[in-house]
Amino acid sequence: MRIKLVIHVLVPFILACNSKQKDEKVKEIQKQEEVSLTDYVNPLMGTDSAFDLSNGNTYPAIATPWAMNFWTPMTSKMGDGWTYKYDENRIRGIKQTHQPSPWINDYAAFSLMAITGDLKYKEDERASWFSHKAETVKPHYYKVYLADYDVTAEVTPTERAAHFKFTFPEAKQSYIMLDAFFKGSMVKIIPEERKIIGYCRNNSGGVPNNFHNYFVAQFDKDFEVNHTWTEDWTLINNSKENEGEHVGAIIGFSTKKGEAVHVKVASSFISLEQAQLNLDREIGKDTFEETYNKAKNEWEKELGKIVIEDDNTEHIKTFYSCLYRVLLFPRKFYEYNEKDEIVHYSPYNGKVLPGYMFTDNGFWDTFRAVFPFFNMMYPELNGHIMQGLANTYKESGWLPEWASPGHRDCMIGSNSAPIIADAFLKGVTDIDKEILFEAILKNATTSTGRPLSDGNPIRSVGREGIDYYNTLGYVPYDVKINENAARTLEYAYADFTIAKMAEKLGKNELATKFYKRSLNYKNLFDPSTKLMRGKNKDGSFQTPFNPLKWGDAFTEGNSLHYTWSVFHDVDGLIQLMGGKTEFEKQLDHVFSMPPEFDASYYGFTIHEIREMQIVNMGNYAHGNQPIQHMIYLYNYANAAYKTQEKIREVLTKLYAATPDGYCGDEDNGQTSAWYVFSALGFYPVTPGVNQYVIGSPLFKKATLKLENGNSFIIDAPDNSKKNVYINSVSLNGVLHDKSFINFEDIQKGGTLNFKLYNKPNKNWASTIDAVPYSLSKE
Repeated sequence: MRIKLVIHVLVPFILACNSKQKDEKVKEIQKQEEVSLTDYVNPLMGTDSAFDLSNGNTYPAIATPWAMNFWTPMTSKMGDGWTYKYDENRIRGIKQTHQPSPWINDYAAFSLMAITGDLKYKEDERASWFSHKAETVKPHYYKVYLADYDVTAEVTPTERAAHFKFTFPEAKQSYIMLDAFFKGSMVKIIPEERKIIGYCRNNSGGVPNNFHNYFVAQFDKDFEVNHTWTEDWTLINNSKENEGEHVGAIIGFSTKKGEAVHVKVASSFISLEQAQLNLDREIGKDTFEETYNKAKNEWEKELGKIVIEDDNTEHIKTFYSCLYRVLLFPRKFYEYNEKDEIVHYSPYNGKVLPGYMFTDNGFWDTFRAVFPFFNMMYPELNGHIMQGLANTYKESGWLPEWASPGHRDCMIGSNSAPIIADAFLKGVTDIDKEILFEAILKNATTSTGRPLSDGNPIRSVGREGIDYYNTLGYVPYDVKINENAARTLEYAYADFTIAKMAEKLGKNELATKFYKRSLNYKNLFDPSTKLMRGKNKDGSFQTPFNPLKWGDAFTEGNSLHYTWSVFHDVDGLIQLMGGKTEFEKQLDHVFSMPPEFDASYYGFTIHEIREMQIVNMGNYAHGNQPIQHMIYLYNYANAAYKTQEKIREVLTKLYAATPDGYCGDEDNGQTSAWYVFSALGFYPVTPGVNQYVIGSPLFKKATLKLENGNSFIIDAPDNSKKNVYINSVSLNGVLHDKSFINFEDIQKGGTLNFKLYNKPNKNWASTIDAVPYSLSKE
């Protein structure tokens, strides 16, 4: 009887507990389902920036992933590269933008603005006060209250179009204006069709003579008035058409309180007819809510390919805010014609041609982590990008080291080579390998016939100083080629990736030649300082030499930053420095010394220097790209615990999902990609090699949903603020005592488990064969 009683008592209790646990589990699942990943993203991250101090130099890009067009509010004047400054408080309009960087500036921009009352259309006069408290900013949606006019403006995007919604007060005079901007524009108002059409031609370079961005704006309300303006903001009353240096269109009507006026807008680089086709195809008869949901779902799909599980919501917000930035560039610069064929206007020869085209990217930045991320998570997309690179080469004769939308004279290097080689070596399909290999080989062979800008060769295309480099093994300091040491180091690494690609293609003679050239980095190593140093044509080192001098022989950095740019042969660099102990000391010195600098080359303290100076990490300049891989180099010296310690410091100290959340220029996703990789627990130090170097994962669990259908899990259940050091690692249940993981292991799917502790385990990955790849060890 007692046993039965106990059972009778326990069974309801157990059932009740199970029921309670089940209910709590269901509630937790429901709670998770209610949280949208887009809610974690802050597109304002990095917008609190200025010319002299960058906290990202970003603007809120309201767009779908890799879209042809972005939309952003304008707090600054037309033509200002800093189009949205977080600390400004007046909005002049919401513009279509294609700007990859304030330093590169914008092209093909035009804006829409709504007002009430007396007509104000000049950009200073029409600007309305607003507050961030009455502003909603999501990747797929922007909403702001224009206080001067009691109007709420909203916009939600597609790839080539956008849906606006302006909610007006009761007013006899309500207006919407389209500013087609300067440097050549046209507008035409068609009242019977409730439409404004036209084009804008503004650009900052890199376009053929026939460059146009054609637009169509379709309204859902009849026009009661229509005006245009022409040069010098001269108003032309009751006019329907205007063309000139800077024109715009104004349509007006009376509105009731709470009345919403919708505008569906699309553009094309091909024609007005194509712009209309883009509008019909991408929005058509969709309501604002339908366009909104489609845009949101696109972001949820892409952001959801990496699932983070952790109890630190702020870190999760930073992660997804960075991931959003990685998924914006390069821009799709192609369209679908009436036959649904992929076509593009070529920003290189001005023709409309078949096939893919991408733009708005500086490979000096993005070869490091953005494109390796695509190879890991988006091989199909990267295949399309590779087709676009092949088209660029066919249409211009050169690869696009910095394109916006065509060739731009910006930055140095030959960094299309690692991007192409890494994609090919990691199995990205749809690559025209022969034409792309021909293209990277041309870069490494000649600089004759480079495209012109204002009659001068564009120095960022091909390799500046290639004849010196191929003859002497370096670009000399004293032959009036700026940033010569940086060029030499980047060319040597590019040569390594050419060799790797040649080897896989069976071109063994070429592979041998370029492997040998990839050792040219040794020509700049100065044994007396154990640093890289500019070298004169006669073989002597530059004198005087100040390792703290920014620029001069280096690019946006100094010798302390660029010495580590031997991505492919870190062990070779270790040997030059005298062994692992000395190498480790040199790394330590960068962090332990004061943030001293010499800015004399520039004549003023550039923002990259200031960003290094103020973060209290010595001479480590994470805000710029040349040194971003450096922390991972401790692994090569069997001191991986120092990588773990410093990676976690950068992740938690220098990044946040706030307007000042970066520690320098974001740069087309690169600084964000560093965070995304590093937060997952590894980083691609050497694109072109099938390894990622291990750091310290930030989250308890992260799941990568790979394109091949497999899932790769990074599991670190003991992760905490103090537990940053690796005690042990296992891959699919097998102990992993190497400080790197192979690309193939990730693509196969499985689990990488980290046991983290609050004290370093100096014995982990401490053997000779535990370190990542170096050419000298092959």
